[in-house]
Amino acid sequence: MSSFNLNGIGMTSRRTRDRLIERLREKGIADQRVLETMRMLPRHIFVDEALAHRAYEDIALPIGFNQTISQPYIVALMTQVLFSDGDSAVKRESVLEIGTGSGYQASVLSHMAKRVYTVERISGLIEIAKSRFRALKIRNIRVKHDDGNTGWEQQSPFDAIIVTAGAPAVPDALVDQLNIGGRIVIPVGQGESQSLLIIDKTSKGLQKTNIADVRFVPLLRGTIEL
Repeated sequence: MSSFNLNGIGMTSRRTRDRLIERLREKGIADQRVLETMRMLPRHIFVDEALAHRAYEDIALPIGFNQTISQPYIVALMTQVLFSDGDSAVKRESVLEIGTGSGYQASVLSHMAKRVYTVERISGLIEIAKSRFRALKIRNIRVKHDDGNTGWEQQSPFDAIIVTAGAPAVPDALVDQLNIGGRIVIPVGQGESQSLLIIDKTSKGLQKTNIADVRFVPLLRGTIEL
């Protein structure tokens, strides 16, 4: 992965990235930290080389193993709501991601949080993601091969949890591993269409807010060795 062209040329150039950021801004992404992080990160190294020319389109793309890299707008939206409360920025030092996938979302989070923990059930995706982190010199991400439904209890509690797969319901383990005052962003629903929920954990219980209709691959149980 060290052979990756991190700067990009042609359809992966800085100018192309700038156009994507402007589209995200037009769609309501206002957090400058999120926009600048996504402008800087070379999304083209997180997809197959044959698809690199489409990396800065606002679309989801396949990454193998029947998985996808999320649409940039959804990455930006989920990150923005994870680190803000209305117009105010919120500090989240320890963040758990469920569904490492390509490693792109975790890389975005690594510039927003002090520590990022990410869990992936498909072993074949993990080494690829790790090599991308190394190429980008990202050192504050830890990866675990496990069933995301169980979270990462040994590293809990977390200030925030982001789930990048659609769950039929919010896993109890994730709620248990969240700090009071913490937030989960998770797509919930049956089938191909889900509701993107913000779940805030307060001393009085959980507060849920639906912010968008989304479509994610399903959050499955168990692990896969590939």
